[in-house]
Amino acid sequence: MNIKPLAILSGMRTPFCKAYGAMADVHAVDLGVAAVSAALEKAGMTQDGVDEVVMGNVSSPPDSANIARVIALKAGIPQDRIAHTVNRNCASGMESILAAWQILREGRAKTIVAGGTESMSKIPLLVGPDATRLLMELGRAKSIVTKLKVVAKLRPRHFKPVPGVMLGLNDPVCGLNMGQTAELLADAFGISREDQDRFALNSHAKAAAARERCFLSGEIVPVLPTGGAGHRFSDLAQPQTKGLRSLPDSAGPGAPSTGQDGADGRVIEKDNGPRANQSIAALQKLRPIFAADGTVTAGNSCPLTDGAAAVVLTNAAGVDLESDKPLGYVTSYAIAGCDPSHMGLGPVYATAKLLRQTGLQLNNFDLLEINEAFAVQVLACLTAFESDAFAKKELGRSKALGSFPRERLNVHGGAIALGHPVGTTGTRMIITLLRALREKGLQRGLATLCVGGGQGVAMVVETEI
Repeated sequence: MNIKPLAILSGMRTPFCKAYGAMADVHAVDLGVAAVSAALEKAGMTQDGVDEVVMGNVSSPPDSANIARVIALKAGIPQDRIAHTVNRNCASGMESILAAWQILREGRAKTIVAGGTESMSKIPLLVGPDATRLLMELGRAKSIVTKLKVVAKLRPRHFKPVPGVMLGLNDPVCGLNMGQTAELLADAFGISREDQDRFALNSHAKAAAARERCFLSGEIVPVLPTGGAGHRFSDLAQPQTKGLRSLPDSAGPGAPSTGQDGADGRVIEKDNGPRANQSIAALQKLRPIFAADGTVTAGNSCPLTDGAAAVVLTNAAGVDLESDKPLGYVTSYAIAGCDPSHMGLGPVYATAKLLRQTGLQLNNFDLLEINEAFAVQVLACLTAFESDAFAKKELGRSKALGSFPRERLNVHGGAIALGHPVGTTGTRMIITLLRALREKGLQRGLATLCVGGGQGVAMVVETEI
């Protein structure tokens, strides 16, 4: 696949916070507005310079259909600029970049903001079909007598909520939830609980270290939740956000009333997932959550998370290198499908396809990012990379893809520590990977993730072309 490189002029994100916590009251729109506004400021651009917006989002808020359009307008982007939302489940943040790339190649736009946003805190609780029918009858009832007759039919079971997030984590084709597919990989590849817990511990250690030395702060726009039970989009003409405020550049660790958790209205400046004091003993105390005799726990899985990220994109050929210094470039990608019950292996299939398309080898990459949906899932991918038998049976190759040095994998931690706001993570990975390459004076990286439903996406990024 011979395609022209895509230039990433800038990239920024909000802090990633565990769901139902610090940013629980912040709408996905406001998260997206903060990321988009910060990315534009980082690129030295105004809203008027944006031709189009593409955002990834999985759990679409019912009060903001086509959330990309709502974000664009709330961010002050002129109303004659178009926007649309994409959903490739966990890869939605990457899919937005790929969609933007295609638009740029066909000449429909010159500059696009892409990214992802997700408030997993705000995924609604649902009611079952029987309760829905009765509640609709109640709403249509005209008289008190008719209303009472409907109320008399209600039973305690009708008031038991159905968590929407749990439905989203279940695959309707294979009938398994994501954690159960991870347990299958543990069995198939013989990956122990201890190996998973040690991988999780390492993720926290790397992320905590990156946070402590303020590496991650270079890609985060601090935000201030204002609280409240919800959000109303009463005035789309106003670019200001309601429920979220970005800090000026001068705000930082020394600004008043700042913190990490958002409590008491304090500014949220950092991810709240990484645990500097995490220990193997604490991880080993946690019980399996998907199988009584399983190995996958809350500690070696990614948490539900809120957050948004955005990048400013253009064709590489149109960049004036004398005045602009892009964050980096996307030079190739591949998308592959696999068995939904082994969806965690998606990165292996996508990477194999990518290497076949480009002629590259694993050892041609300086850094590698594999999204940490589960520790066992990443460990299974690394094992499959190195397996001749897997390559012959599943990939149509005579030999394994190869091995990759662990010290160059997820060098600043991954989703087990940072979190995984599903519509956002793909964009966050690209931003973090390019910044890591630049910091270390390296050139080429590979970012890949598994996708619920049995897919994988892999993208090549480079600091210079």
